[in-house]
Amino acid sequence: MLIEMIHIDFSSEEAIYMQLRNQIILGIATSRIHEGETLPSVRQLADGIGINMHTVNKAYTVLKQEGFVSIDRRKGAVVSIDTDKIIALEELKDELIVALAKGWCKNISKEEVHALIDEIFEEYK
Repeated sequence: MLIEMIHIDFSSEEAIYMQLRNQIILGIATSRIHEGETLPSVRQLADGIGINMHTVNKAYTVLKQEGFVSIDRRKGAVVSIDTDKIIALEELKDELIVALAKGWCKNISKEEVHALIDEIFEEYK
């Protein structure tokens, strides 16, 4: 169940809605959350993990904008992955540019980055 897999770090500088968004995306990538699955209602999730309903709503809105969920009036938030690969690749590239620049500044080698990517992708199988 989604509520059990969500762990919010209230001392983190990362916004709570982004932590929630990221954990849902990771859940999809690792097959703990599946295409077509209905996410808990905003109220259920907020109560279940002890956060404000507006925070959950904001996370769901971002996930909808990014093409990870659709909002159905009867079902609520449903996992429905947008398959526009070209747009997804461009967004990933934009995110990687900054992440790789940070690594470069910390003397992380290309080989170390490739090893990390391989390790992460193994978790998605």
